[in-house]
Amino acid sequence: MKKLILLAVIVYGFWNYDAKNSGNISVSQASVQDSESISSFSNQTNYQCDGREHCSQMSSYEEAKFFIENCPNTKMDGDHDGIPCERQFGR
Repeated sequence: MKKLILLAVIVYGFWNYDAKNSGNISVSQASVQDSESISSFSNQTNYQCDGREHCSQMSSYEEAKFFIENCPNTKMDGDHDGIPCERQFGR
């Protein structure tokens, strides 16, 4: 009976830890198939949602693309075609 209780506590601990850290993905955890996916993954980890919303606040097209795909309330894709800051970055 003690072993069953100990096992239940351990399982609960792992479940609770996983629930708290489910948004944190490292390269070792990601199932990456090719080098293109690896570079795409590492580019995304260079940026984070920090409240910026406008093209004038972006330093690159890749940064703007990350923001419209991952951050709320962005105002960088007026025609909703998935291409942010078209005039600024000449896309």
